[in-house]
Amino acid sequence: MKKQTLFLKAALLILALPVLALCLIGFPMLVMNMTKNGWELASVMYGIVALLYGTALAYFMALYQALKLLNFIDDHSAFSYDSVIALKKIKWSAFTITGLYVISMPLLYIVAEYDDAPGIILIGLVLGATALVVGVFAAVLQQLLTNAIDMKNENDLTI
Repeated sequence: MKKQTLFLKAALLILALPVLALCLIGFPMLVMNMTKNGWELASVMYGIVALLYGTALAYFMALYQALKLLNFIDDHSAFSYDSVIALKKIKWSAFTITGLYVISMPLLYIVAEYDDAPGIILIGLVLGATALVVGVFAAVLQQLLTNAIDMKNENDLTI
């Protein structure tokens, strides 16, 4: 079982590295360029950068919970309430990302109007909708796992 989860753990690492690079290099460079050039919408962009850091924080929390789920699978305790809690945290991380993008739509609209780039709004909508789908999927998995654990406990008590 550890071979399959090793591949998934490597995939989680590969998913985390680009976002970590953006947080450590990309976003600070964006802020430096905004302040150096004296861009008119710098205050709006500060809000967007804060949104991006909030998104990254929720993303890393979800990846950590996914790593915990994989460790539960390795320990043969996938059908436990700890797994349900991890799925619940993944669900709320995804819903947090969706909420951040919904709240930021006015900021994205301002930037899209200024740069005449309506694709920015579409990117925000796609990212928010993707996080919403992940959140709903995690909620469904959480409910199924809870039902499976309850049935398992009921069967264990049956003589």
